[in-house]
Amino acid sequence: MTEPAAPRGSRTDGRSVEPNHAHLGVAEDAVRRTDDWVATHEAELIAFRRRLHAEPELSFAEAVTTDAVMERLSVDGLDPHRLPSGTGLYCDVGTGEPVVAVRADLDALAMDDVKDVPYRSRNDGVAHACGHDVHTAVVLGTGLVLNDLARRGQLPGRVRLLFEPGEERVPGGAVEMVEAGLLAGATNVFAVHCDPKIDVGTLGTRIGAITSASDLVEVTLTGPGGHTARPDRTVDIVSALARVALAAPVLLTERMGGPQNCRLVFGAVHSGAAANVIPARGVLTGSLRTPDLEAWDAAPQVLRECLAEILTPTGAEWSLHHVRGVPPVVNDAAAARILARAGRSFLGEDAVIETEHSWGGDSFGWMTRATPGAFVRLGTHDPATADHLDLHHSRFDVDERSIAIGVRTLTRAVLEALVAQSAGLSPPMPAG
Repeated sequence: MTEPAAPRGSRTDGRSVEPNHAHLGVAEDAVRRTDDWVATHEAELIAFRRRLHAEPELSFAEAVTTDAVMERLSVDGLDPHRLPSGTGLYCDVGTGEPVVAVRADLDALAMDDVKDVPYRSRNDGVAHACGHDVHTAVVLGTGLVLNDLARRGQLPGRVRLLFEPGEERVPGGAVEMVEAGLLAGATNVFAVHCDPKIDVGTLGTRIGAITSASDLVEVTLTGPGGHTARPDRTVDIVSALARVALAAPVLLTERMGGPQNCRLVFGAVHSGAAANVIPARGVLTGSLRTPDLEAWDAAPQVLRECLAEILTPTGAEWSLHHVRGVPPVVNDAAAARILARAGRSFLGEDAVIETEHSWGGDSFGWMTRATPGAFVRLGTHDPATADHLDLHHSRFDVDERSIAIGVRTLTRAVLEALVAQSAGLSPPMPAG
């Protein structure tokens, strides 16, 4: 974890890479200064990440984390602003237009950190097991290097740094940021997300939905109750719950375009307390997921129609509590290509792969719904280790060389987007 990132012009696997910046439309000197800054400050960014990792905070309680980011930005002469809700912040780098935004998330998960490292969580029951500490260090580093370029007159526009609170709590702090107008006027928004399934030095991206919408559904059934000896004289609530649990996912999937377009999975069922009593109430709770924005908008009504069809013959009264969660993160084609070119420019052509769509959700979807944007999967697996510990694992950790790679990728992407917009041009299409 302590090895420095690969030097400029090389991959983490030792293969030489010839840097190729010309197709980004970005001045060679700005790219060189970016790489020099990252090489000089990489150890600081790793230390900052470890500081956050040791002091994780839950959603909308990220006071220490917010203070740490604001302090470091202020030291660099920037003017960060805390969100009105109390945690999270934003900060502008440079002046004028065009405007490009980059986003990080600050919160940790309610779980234990059991790995044996000096920076293990000191807060019981709270852990950075999703990589948000890495995302924060990457966006902080991106902001600092862009500020260095701005002071040298090499930043052709303005960059808004967004440090989102409460990403892990539906619907996420992104809602507050969008409603506050923090993306108004931005031509693009970019982000990275740790991916422990791919090796450090590799980036994963795709055009279109890269994550799914994720909603909470709660179905409540009621009836008169009765004796299990005489189910014919009442409404058998447990049987009705079973019908919903088995039939609703199948029926909804059929009507929403197939299993590739919608998933309804129940995770909990509660009813009754005695073997010889038919209960008067039962509750099913689960999640509904889809990568399709139109399907997400239609899902509540379609689910109601399915439940009515399933439950009307049972005689049970029912209600549906459908909590809108997050929309899918839909990568804009031009923005995704910018990120891919940025990564290939220093990691090599084969270092950027097409990643699979995830059925998980991310509140960054609110931002890509408001502004054309994309996020890229940042490879964090150390190829020298056999373990591929997934996100939310109690021993989750990253190869910290990924931090420098994330900074260099986001900085190049921001610069290309600003240059293209300043010139009044659409971002160039990739060769081939």
